[in-house]
Amino acid sequence: MMAAITAARSGAEVLLLEPNEKVGRKLYITGKGRCNVTNNCVGETLMASIPRNGKFLYSAFSRFGPADTMAFFEGMGVRLKTERGHRVFPCSDKAADIVDALFFELRRQGVELVQDRITGLTIEDGRLSGVQAEHGGELKDCKALILATGGASYPHTGSTGDGYRLAQSAGHSIIPIRGSLVPLESDDSCCAKLQGLSLRNVELWVKGEKDRTVFREQGELLFTHFGLSGPLVLSASAHMNFEKTNYTAHIDLKPALDEQKLDARLLRDFEARANQDYANALGGLVPRSMVSVLVERTAIPADTKVHDIRKEQRRKLLETLKDFSISLTGMRPVEEAVVTCGGVAVGEVDPKTMESKKAKGLFIAGELLDLDGYTGGFNLQIAWSTGYVAGLAAAERVNRI
Repeated sequence: MMAAITAARSGAEVLLLEPNEKVGRKLYITGKGRCNVTNNCVGETLMASIPRNGKFLYSAFSRFGPADTMAFFEGMGVRLKTERGHRVFPCSDKAADIVDALFFELRRQGVELVQDRITGLTIEDGRLSGVQAEHGGELKDCKALILATGGASYPHTGSTGDGYRLAQSAGHSIIPIRGSLVPLESDDSCCAKLQGLSLRNVELWVKGEKDRTVFREQGELLFTHFGLSGPLVLSASAHMNFEKTNYTAHIDLKPALDEQKLDARLLRDFEARANQDYANALGGLVPRSMVSVLVERTAIPADTKVHDIRKEQRRKLLETLKDFSISLTGMRPVEEAVVTCGGVAVGEVDPKTMESKKAKGLFIAGELLDLDGYTGGFNLQIAWSTGYVAGLAAAERVNRI
């Protein structure tokens, strides 16, 4: 939609082929239905939030960055607000307002919307000359085509991976796809026992090969029947590749207290509950559903009287609270990921125009490229920026021919 609007504003005649009945289905579910439009940050933070191939986006971000995205939507009447972590949302907290703004701008700019799906490309002498559509047959007068099909996550929204096949047919290399910003699986029995428990204000760090920490951050996570999910876990997944190494998650349940302060807290709690059973005394330290797991992890019998707990046992409890470790076995399927990691190799695309280096007149934008960012609006910013650049360049080509 961004590419189509930009191309139309630049004077090109634009046809948008959309396989769904309505445009923007994936936008409706972003930001938990609120649509985290972008991240209101400066350039260094923006680039640091793209873990792979970030340099490819220098040109696109400089031409259409977060400030431009905000001006774009506010110019169409959508009031925006900036929240924690510089995340930008519509003031209404409704993703539908973003979709509606884009849809009505498409109409205002005269973009023709057709419900159809591209099934093939016609490329002659290294140039795009036509496309085949599922219902509309062959479109021979296509002077430029922008592939912006999305990745392979949430296929029910239309991201079914069609773009990879089409790009590959044009000679592009496809970096193997996998999920990014995706829940993680574990065979640790504690996850199923703690299913549904959400922990806030905890610190998560993930260690991989040679005990190297690949991610460390504070925030919120969720235990599920298969492992771990929640904002912290999704962010951590962007740093992980289970094909190369195994990982272990470590949770500091009390990040606000160093070991000395936490030990003093335990002593106070134990003194106040000296005659209680150990399991009952833990209620003030962790959520009730976590007590039995903590008893198991510390190997202190649940009915042990608090006044009988030895110093080394208290130390074991302290260590468990500061480092609750969980072995990880893999990621959930790419279909459950927020975004797709992998895709069209960026070295085969001109970063200044998003035009294919394999076929003139073919442009590639958005999640279809081997680009992904962290949570916080960065992935949508990639879409807006690359869509804008592709729309400009495609229109320039059409107007020139």
